Amino acid sequence: MQTRFDCGELKLNKIPSQREDLGVLEGYHSPQLEVSVRLNTNESPFPLPDAFTQEFGSAIEKLDLNRYPKRSASELCVSIADKEILKESEVFVANGSNEVIQSICLAFGGYGRSALIFEPTYAMHSQIAKITGTRVLEGFRNSAFQVDENLALEVIRRERPEIVFLCSPNNPTGNTESLELIDAILFELNSTGGLLVVDEAYKEFSDTSSELKVSEDSNLAFIRTFSKVRSLAGVRLGYLLAPEWCVNMVKTVSLPYHLDSVKQIAGILALKYEDEMKRNLELIKKERKKVFDGLLSLPMKVWPSEANFLLFKPESIEAYKLWQELLDEGILIRDCSSWDGLDGCLRVTIGSESENDTFLDVVRKIVK
Repeated sequence: MQTRFDCGELKLNKIPSQREDLGVLEGYHSPQLEVSVRLNTNESPFPLPDAFTQEFGSAIEKLDLNRYPKRSASELCVSIADKEILKESEVFVANGSNEVIQSICLAFGGYGRSALIFEPTYAMHSQIAKITGTRVLEGFRNSAFQVDENLALEVIRRERPEIVFLCSPNNPTGNTESLELIDAILFELNSTGGLLVVDEAYKEFSDTSSELKVSEDSNLAFIRTFSKVRSLAGVRLGYLLAPEWCVNMVKTVSLPYHLDSVKQIAGILALKYEDEMKRNLELIKKERKKVFDGLLSLPMKVWPSEANFLLFKPESIEAYKLWQELLDEGILIRDCSSWDGLDGCLRVTIGSESENDTFLDVVRKIVK
């Protein structure tokens, strides 16, 4: 006879245990504080065009939200494929680029497999790899934040990683990876069977041309996002461009109906506003130069950037003290000073003209 317990009287003696390998992990932290100038998360400072907002609202009204979304998100994939001059079967869309990274790690990583990264770089490459049980191999960049080709190839030959992540432009340093490095890694992975994933979240901000393309005969994949120049950070929409065999493998680990109907419509409509996107892009580049020159005129080390942010190192004040004093003035930037290879460094997102002017004025006041 089964005994039933009164849950109100039941005392918990032991909670369920967490996976042991997750005990050392910390969640991804980027402060969300109520400030007047927020320049810490590389978002676009520009709101979506009014025409987009009106069209988006009308499209949502026509949705049958009681029905599941299109599982394949085919219309959005076709729109992206047309823009990228690819086939629909070479596109996979997900809830932000982070879900794309997770799907890659689930499909190609996992227990007994490894992913190679080069610090300092985007923290979620290693974080997500570890969450999926993938062993993380850490390579390091030199003082100019470049990946040493010989050292990279040595690690690949020795460890034979299933995944290699490169970020170009690299976050948080802003520099791009050379085509020579990518070609050398691809050649090596061709014999080991690994996948090279180039995270291009900031590609549009770069003036460095790239001849890299998706090919069925290549083990090269690209990650892109709608969060930056397309002003859709709040929607969370990213995508993978990869050979059809790679996309098919990634699809096997994605959840059914993982991309909601509202996201799919937002992405389709956003791709229609290329002119507005290009105008905003040029404004960001212009403001990036202004902020770069402004910081360079102060006792600062500033690294050139091909992204929508700048990495800098104050020389006359401690990084955390400058970060705190900016926060006291209602300006939030990113403190990178505790990250591997970034001792004493801060990162500022390029905002609107008025936000950038406020940031520079306050920095000048604090430093001088």
